[in-house]
Amino acid sequence: MSEAEVRDEQLVLRARDVRFDFSALPMHWIPGEPQATHTVNALQLLLPEGERWFVQVFKQALPLIRDDRLREDVLGFIGQEAMHAEAHAGVLEHYKAHGLDAEPYTRQTEWIFRGLLGDRDLTGRAKEEWLVERLSLIAAIEHYTAFLGQWVLDADALDRVGADPVMLDLLRWHGAEEVEHRAVAFDLFQHLDGRYLRRVRAMAVVTPVMLWLLVRGTRFLMTADPVLAGRTPATWRAALAAGRRGVLPTLRGALREIRPYFSRGYHPSQTGSTEQAVAYLASSPAAQSAP
Repeated sequence: MSEAEVRDEQLVLRARDVRFDFSALPMHWIPGEPQATHTVNALQLLLPEGERWFVQVFKQALPLIRDDRLREDVLGFIGQEAMHAEAHAGVLEHYKAHGLDAEPYTRQTEWIFRGLLGDRDLTGRAKEEWLVERLSLIAAIEHYTAFLGQWVLDADALDRVGADPVMLDLLRWHGAEEVEHRAVAFDLFQHLDGRYLRRVRAMAVVTPVMLWLLVRGTRFLMTADPVLAGRTPATWRAALAAGRRGVLPTLRGALREIRPYFSRGYHPSQTGSTEQAVAYLASSPAAQSAP
C-alpha cells in the first residue's frame, strides 16, 4: 500500500494494549553509549507527564469539535497517548528499582505541565483562549514527536550496535504511533483557531524549552547513574558524536524538520511515512501481542 493510499484510507486510530518486560533492561541499553542512552531516557522522563497533559487538554476540547471525523481521531489520539504514558512510566520504575531515581527531575516536569500549563480559574472566552493556546503548544510538540518517531523507525544504527530489543520495540511502537497520529493535534488546532501567528509563536516557544529540558534531563541522568557514579559528565561533543554515529538524531536533522512548520501551507501529512509506521505496528512484538 502506498503512502497516498494509506492517507486516503483514513486509518482509524486506536490504542494498542501493549506490554513490555523490562526486567532484563541494562542501565545502558545502547551498549557503550551511556550519554546517548540517557538522552533518550530524558525524553522518557518528560513523556509520561506530558502525555497525560495532552489527554487532559484534548478531553476539554472534545465538546468544541464540530467534525465527526476529527472527533474520532481525537478520541484515538487520547487512547494512544494514555497508553504511551503508562508504558514509559514502567521504564522509570525499572530504573528506580536499580538505583537511578529520576523523581527530582520528574517533579520539575510535573510543575511545568500541572502548574504552568495546567487549568486556570478562567471562564467564557478567556477559558477557551487558554485551551486553544495549549493546543497550539501541543501541535508544536507533536511535530517534534513525529520527527523523533520517524527517526527511530529509520535508526538502523541502533540495531547494529546491539541496543536492547525490548527498549527498541517500545521506542519504535511509540514512534510509529506518533507518526500515525502526527496530524491530529495540528488539525484540532486548525479546527478551533488556526491563526498562523499563534502557530509559529508556539513553535518558537516549544523549541528552546524542549531543548533545555532535554539537556537538563541528560545531565541529571548522567550524574544520577549509579554505574557512572558521577565520573562522566554529559557534553555537547559527545552528543554531536553520537549523532554522527546514528544513535541519536543530529542537530541538522532536527533543524531541517523545523523549517516546514513555518510555511503557511504546511500540514503534518507532508512529513513522515504512515506506510512505514503501519508496517512496523503490524510486526512489533508488543503490538502483535495486544488483544
